[in-house]
Amino acid sequence: MRSVAREVFLLQLVLVVLLVAAAVVALVVQARRDTMTDARHRTLAAAESFAHSWGLQEALNSDNPTAKLQPLAEAARKASGVDALIVYKLDGITLTHSDPRQIGKHVIGPYAEAARGKPFTRTFEGALGLSVVSAAPVKDPSGRVIALVAAPVTVEKVQKSVNRQLPLFLATAVGALALAGGGAGLVSRRLRRQTHGLGPVEMTRMYEHHDAVLHAVREGVLIVGRDGRLLLLVNDEARRLLDLPADAEGRHVGDLGLDRRTAELLASDRTATDEVHLAQDRLLAVNKRSTSPYGAHQRSVVTLRDTTELRWLSGRAEVARERLRLLYDAGTRIGSTLNVVRTAEELAQVAVPRFADIVTVELLDPVLKGEEPAVAGTELHRAAIAGLTPDHPLHPVGELLRFVPGTPVAAGVDQVRSVVEPDLAGSSAWRSQDPERARRILDHGVHSLAVVPLRARGVVLGLVDFWRSGDSPPFDDEDRSFAEELAGRAAVGIDNARRYTRERTMAMTLQRSLMPRGLPDQDALEVAHRYLPAKAGVGGDWFDVIPLPGARVALVVGDVVGHGLHAAATMGRLRIAVHNFSALDLSPDELLGHLDELVTHIDVQDEDTEEGPAITGATCLYVVYDSVSGRVTAATAGHLPPAVAHPDGRVEFLHPPVSPPLGLGTGLPFETTELSLPEGSRLVLYTDGLVENRSRDLDAGLEALRAALSGPDRTPEDTCATVMQSLLPARSTDDVALLVARTRRLDPAHVAEWDVPRDPAGVGPVRNDCVRQLADWGLQDIAYGTELILSELITNAIRYGAEPIHVRLLHTRSALISEVSDGSSTSPHIRQAKATDEDGRGLFLVAQFAEHWGTRYSPRGKTIWAAQAVGPGALPSEEESPEHLLSRWEDGGEW
Repeated sequence: MRSVAREVFLLQLVLVVLLVAAAVVALVVQARRDTMTDARHRTLAAAESFAHSWGLQEALNSDNPTAKLQPLAEAARKASGVDALIVYKLDGITLTHSDPRQIGKHVIGPYAEAARGKPFTRTFEGALGLSVVSAAPVKDPSGRVIALVAAPVTVEKVQKSVNRQLPLFLATAVGALALAGGGAGLVSRRLRRQTHGLGPVEMTRMYEHHDAVLHAVREGVLIVGRDGRLLLLVNDEARRLLDLPADAEGRHVGDLGLDRRTAELLASDRTATDEVHLAQDRLLAVNKRSTSPYGAHQRSVVTLRDTTELRWLSGRAEVARERLRLLYDAGTRIGSTLNVVRTAEELAQVAVPRFADIVTVELLDPVLKGEEPAVAGTELHRAAIAGLTPDHPLHPVGELLRFVPGTPVAAGVDQVRSVVEPDLAGSSAWRSQDPERARRILDHGVHSLAVVPLRARGVVLGLVDFWRSGDSPPFDDEDRSFAEELAGRAAVGIDNARRYTRERTMAMTLQRSLMPRGLPDQDALEVAHRYLPAKAGVGGDWFDVIPLPGARVALVVGDVVGHGLHAAATMGRLRIAVHNFSALDLSPDELLGHLDELVTHIDVQDEDTEEGPAITGATCLYVVYDSVSGRVTAATAGHLPPAVAHPDGRVEFLHPPVSPPLGLGTGLPFETTELSLPEGSRLVLYTDGLVENRSRDLDAGLEALRAALSGPDRTPEDTCATVMQSLLPARSTDDVALLVARTRRLDPAHVAEWDVPRDPAGVGPVRNDCVRQLADWGLQDIAYGTELILSELITNAIRYGAEPIHVRLLHTRSALISEVSDGSSTSPHIRQAKATDEDGRGLFLVAQFAEHWGTRYSPRGKTIWAAQAVGPGALPSEEESPEHLLSRWEDGGEW
């Protein structure tokens, strides 16, 4: 059986042979014609050139013209390439010829035209054979023809020139024939693969059956390539069902204006079985299968069947599917943040425009504050709006709305049920709320309303109003059910946000109550602070400034790991404990030791009761600054070291000996470090949230803190601002506490000291010196009380203490501090003396004349101090005698 490919090959080969043969013949004929034309031009040019050559007439008029002309004619013949150059007179006698035997003979030829003075060219049989001859007349000065010049070229010579080109023509023809044959073979081979070796009859029958079957069935058939392009539109039914343009073949399915789902299916690799897709106003059942292994290329065949009669059922299914998708989106989008207002906004945004054109959310006032409403009321705050234009007539966000009883909104709150108003224009109850605003709302195109209460755990939190406008259909009972489902899911998110707001508010209130509300008044340090809670909630970072006797101040910063109420409560317990221990005037290492024991004890109690987690991960840094000596004493319990910024711009970190965090029960003692600071130095205490986060390790954070503190001197407030701006991350995951204190030194002129011998006689001179010093300071108004205080304290030190005994007066801006130190560690205690006791009343007098008094211990003894306020009216007058004070005490007065 002869295949289509073979027939095409033979046909192409015959056509090529004919074309090549015709081309060769045409080339030969053309070459001969060109050669004859060249011979005519060449002979005519040679004849005319020789006829007009200089000296020709003189040679013709000479006695022997042949002797003169023959050499010239031969030279001209050879130069012009003609076979002869013949000169003869009008009588026909030859004067020159390439064949000497022809000279002198009579020439016979068609030369009459040349004799009349016109050159010509002819082909005729001459002495040299069949030749191309050109003749030109030779004229004298008067214009009379006196001779003729003829230049012949034999036809045989012309033919030889053509024959020399013939091999080239034949070689070119053979090459062209081979090339064309090879191309025809390649075409035939590809055609054989494409037609699978079928013959013309079989292919004709196959395509006739293909067209008859595919165009007769009532199903659309498409073939789509792997790249999503429509390779072949098989039948007209597919074009009709999909309403495809005429140039659909070859275009990507996404560019044909199809439904998105249909285009995605056609362009994908997945198969489909009776999937329902929308095409214009038709519902199509789509089936898709791969052509593999039935085809050489992996493509997909798609069949389409019109199922428009299932439109109503499919429409209901699509609505249900869209509602389910909307509920799913609501579950993922509503409640993304634990913020009540933001959750209400998410509810409004998720329902517009997929369910309603406008959505408003109103919440009860307690809900916005994080509280649980006791009873539902008709006064609500508008919390969110979505889907409105700027010129909308509805109440704006934040406005308090009071709904009239009997209106749909009031019924939704009072009766805790959903209310649907399909036609607002005909609802007199709705218009009664605000007739003017109702008119404007209707003019805005709003025509239907669904009011659904937001209820969670049996409590009404507020309302959500769904509005439809324009061409949207009015709400019906099915919409009411869906709105209730949507509102129920949103109410859970709003309630979670409300409860979180309540817990956060409680934690923040607790933390604010436990944190310092203000810095105490003291003269030793200029202090500024910052506290920034973490985004996740309240934490356990804290700080404190505690004035100590002797013109000293304690700076404290601590950190309890974790967030929430437990961390805040733990922080408060530690802060109170530090205050209590500081009242004992303990050294930093002793104070942290007591605090560590307390934390360990609390941990044991919490573990026994199982009421809450233990206090783990608590750190503390305790720093004491003495404004008289300028010395800083620091101890740490696992906390970061304080930074010291010197007045010259140099920054260093004060590294106390490393100690474990509080409550680990290691039993290791805490150690202190001391450093003397010049006036104007800045002490910087901080927590790890400032220098350490996920994107920055601790070493890099400390270097960043050093860079922020270096440079020119700044006030503590400016230092806090600079540090927070430089180091604080965009979103802090941990709370941050920062305390900056610039040191002040007490003027040496406001410090007076005396050594006292252990002799009662030494009391008087020291007391007199103190009175004179008070006069120099301008404190005469408190000299009387100070004299009594010093007399009592020095006398007690001499009687009950040990050497050395030392007296020091400190005059600060707000107080006079009297200190008496001795080498004994025993401390007196105030008590109520009986009437028969001879002593026990001295400390009572000290307590009456001093605002504060106390005892602090040192490695070499103790110091009893008393502080008196500087200023009139703060103390008893000088006229009030000690006897009068004692009588008040004995009568059951203050003591």
